[in-house]
Amino acid sequence: MAALATVKSCSTTACSYNSDGCTAYAITVGGAQGAASCGTFVALDARGGQGTADSHVGACQRLECTHNDNLMCTADAITVGGEAANCELYQAR
Repeated sequence: MAALATVKSCSTTACSYNSDGCTAYAITVGGAQGAASCGTFVALDARGGQGTADSHVGACQRLECTHNDNLMCTADAITVGGEAANCELYQAR
């Protein structure tokens, strides 16, 4: 099995999993056609996750992305940014 893509950085400050980077163990990349965003994004008045910024992409639902193979991200790493928690590596085929 190939290694999971890492979340290299996340600048979405409204997410409860962002504490100097993504602290969720793994995220799901979802979104709408033509866009990709973090489906794990949650805005609460609390911080959560594993305590360290060491997250991975567990699944990718953007079938049209060039980095998607069997619902898995084949990139080495992604970055997440913007207030909509966009996957900044997303590229449609």
